[in-house]
Amino acid sequence: MRIVLIAFSCLISFVVSAQKNSYYLLVGTYTKGTSEGIYSYQFNADSGTAKLVAAAKTNNPSYLTVSNKEEFVYAVKEGGDNNISAATAYTFDKHSGKLSLINTQITKGAGPCYITVDKQNKWVFTANYKGGSLSAFGVHKDGSMDTVQQFIQHAGSSIVKDRQQEPHVHTAIFSTDEQYLFTTDLGTDKIIAYPFNATNKKNPLDTLHSIVLQSTAGNGPRHIAFNTSNKNAYIINELSGTIDVYSFTGNTAKRIQTISTDSTDNKDKGCADIHISADNKFLYATNRGRYNTIATYAVSENTGKLKLLQVLPSGGIMPRNFTIDPSGNYVLVGHQQSNNIAVFKRDQHSGLLMNTGKDILVGSPVCLKMGSIN
Repeated sequence: MRIVLIAFSCLISFVVSAQKNSYYLLVGTYTKGTSEGIYSYQFNADSGTAKLVAAAKTNNPSYLTVSNKEEFVYAVKEGGDNNISAATAYTFDKHSGKLSLINTQITKGAGPCYITVDKQNKWVFTANYKGGSLSAFGVHKDGSMDTVQQFIQHAGSSIVKDRQQEPHVHTAIFSTDEQYLFTTDLGTDKIIAYPFNATNKKNPLDTLHSIVLQSTAGNGPRHIAFNTSNKNAYIINELSGTIDVYSFTGNTAKRIQTISTDSTDNKDKGCADIHISADNKFLYATNRGRYNTIATYAVSENTGKLKLLQVLPSGGIMPRNFTIDPSGNYVLVGHQQSNNIAVFKRDQHSGLLMNTGKDILVGSPVCLKMGSIN
């Protein structure tokens, strides 16, 4: 009897341990090829492998966001014009991976490429690339979205004629304290931070008191990562192939560093995504174009400045979004053109990456979101 109890106890411990090392992986895609929408996987952080568990058919869900309690998922439908450009709400069962459609709302701005939700699940925002605008949707208790309550149109241009003839809003991401919603405008070379008030039912973003940072002409700011241990923000510039490091003091910001996304000063990198590790010690960035690389940086604890440590092939063609898994042991990189997600083992002490070769095959992956199943 004692042997049976010991065996049962070991089995329970094994199951609990396995569950602790399992995470959900949501993959947003472009659906012009073999993909049909959003794919849901279970990722095993012991083996570095993933198992497909569910899928939701939808058109071009090129960016996703998960609510704070992980019960809802919001996705863009990246269309080429205002009539088909939309945002969609789903209920999400992270144990089964199942996504169930709640509703869809038109964004009013074309080409939504980024979506985010506040921690209280009261507001969803989309950055509309082709339209050069920002849309704010009210959210109901059941997770459904209202129609657009606030619409902000950007204006202007910059010096790269074939890419910056008009505004292109690429990111809408909250500051760590959610006091501001930051947007990057690739077309105008501006970063605009809007004060955020979740209780304002019509205009949650204060356009009169926004903070405007003028980037170097031709930079094309794309995505942002925030250092949660200090006041630093890291902005990856798609067109110049650089990262700008900003230090914030109150409502003012100072650029303290500009660094290349590889060991050269060559341009034409097509920078894509940027993320910082949970301990704020390392930062990662991807390059597309003819490069197809992922760069690793050490982050100075005192100043927040970056030191380039490593540049590796990203494991495919056209790396877009990537994510650091919740265990901190892996970095997963989605490749739009080679239809794969490369899985890198991550050394948490050195920050360095090594490709495991355990690719996840999926059509045109361009957005990855992960979280704990328990």
